[in-house]
Formats: sequence, C-alpha cells, structure tokens
Amino acid sequence: MFKLASIIYTIAGVTIAGMLMIITLSAGYDTKEYVVIAVIAGFLLALPVSWYVAKAIKELG
Repeated sequence: MFKLASIIYTIAGVTIAGMLMIITLSAGYDTKEYVVIAVIAGFLLALPVSWYVAKAIKELG
C-alpha cells in the first residue's frame, strides 16, 4: 500500500500545495514567507489525504 500511497502523494501534494498557494496569493499575502508556508502546509496536508485515498482504493480492489 505504500507504493500506491506514494504515487497518489506525488499528484495530491502538488495539487493541494498549488491550491493553497493560489488561495494565499489571492488573499493578498504575496510575500515569500506566506507562500512558502502555504506550500509546505499543502505538502504536509497531502500525506494523510494520499494515505486515506490509497486505503480506500485498496479496499475496493
């Protein structure tokens, strides 16, 4: 299941980090520190998301 979760993480990490970066920039926080924090938070948030999705896919198959 770790292989599946890591594959999903490569997609989910970039997607969630990008979404949080766009939200941060749209809110007017355009300094480097806020953008970096948002991207790191996105990558960290993608860890449990990818694990949950991999577990759900594993249970289906």
